[in-house]
Amino acid sequence: MQGKIGLEEHFALEETLMDSAGFVPQTHWPELRSRLLDIHDRRLREMDANGMQMMLLSLNAPAVQAIPDTVRANDVARRANDFLAEQVARRPDRFQAFAALPMQDPELAARELERCVKELGFKGALVNGFSQTADPNSVLYYDHARYWPFWDVVQKLDVPFYLHPRNPLPADARIYDGHPWLLGPTWGFGQETAVHALRLMCSGLFDEYPKLTLILGHMGEGLPYSMWRIDNRNAWLETPPAYPARRKIAEYFRENFYLTTSGNFRTQTLIDAILEIGADRILFSTDWPFENVDHAARWFDSASISERDREKIGRTNAIELFGLDTLQRRQT
Repeated sequence: MQGKIGLEEHFALEETLMDSAGFVPQTHWPELRSRLLDIHDRRLREMDANGMQMMLLSLNAPAVQAIPDTVRANDVARRANDFLAEQVARRPDRFQAFAALPMQDPELAARELERCVKELGFKGALVNGFSQTADPNSVLYYDHARYWPFWDVVQKLDVPFYLHPRNPLPADARIYDGHPWLLGPTWGFGQETAVHALRLMCSGLFDEYPKLTLILGHMGEGLPYSMWRIDNRNAWLETPPAYPARRKIAEYFRENFYLTTSGNFRTQTLIDAILEIGADRILFSTDWPFENVDHAARWFDSASISERDREKIGRTNAIELFGLDTLQRRQT
């Protein structure tokens, strides 16, 4: 398929580069380093060779979210966003951008998102999970009431918020003790992000801000498979759920979330996601540079789904969600 659009596609600043060093063996680090720092050379060649028209770019993880000093987190986010805006301006036909945000301070995060959307033309934000504060064992999840004014700004701006994974802090990762291979993309990323997403759904956030749009990568971080059980556990007890949200969790999942195929190139999983959330709410992504563009593209182009769904997931859903109308006109 030609004209694919991907939206979990990362880059790094020199300042955030080493945050990604632990995710590959040392022998592979020079390759990953090169991929992260490149935007207009090999990345474009990979896209051209695999029918990919556009990437929406975002900063690597955990980056800003792992900077406990709020002033510095804000500074790094602003510099990353300014740098990314310059890169997009060179090739707006091939790249668009997600903002990095200093979620350590909801007011600063809201102001930076407004700047990125209104002044820099960004298409939304991508945030790398919870944020850290000066207390090394304290983590900030975004279902807390202090973040609701931030979510009000997101809804008013009418842009998506991509909740991207990070590993739990060591104090919260004792279940992985002695089994470090379970952290990262193998399991820890998905578990951490799924719980964060469920916290948001259970909190009543989407009752207060029903037009919010969130995006989860990796085919939904395991949530599509579990959605029925989340809402129907021990149903014979006929007890109301204990969370503040007014509706079933699956309703928020289907109405307020999109999923991407990033780093999860399996047709059975894609079909399960389509059955749970619908093809209109799934978007192609690769997770470059941590995954290969060719692996993602070859799988997706041959996946056993209808051509109509392939076109939606690969291209037109993103055009509609992000207002990429010029791409539609060029293609037709």
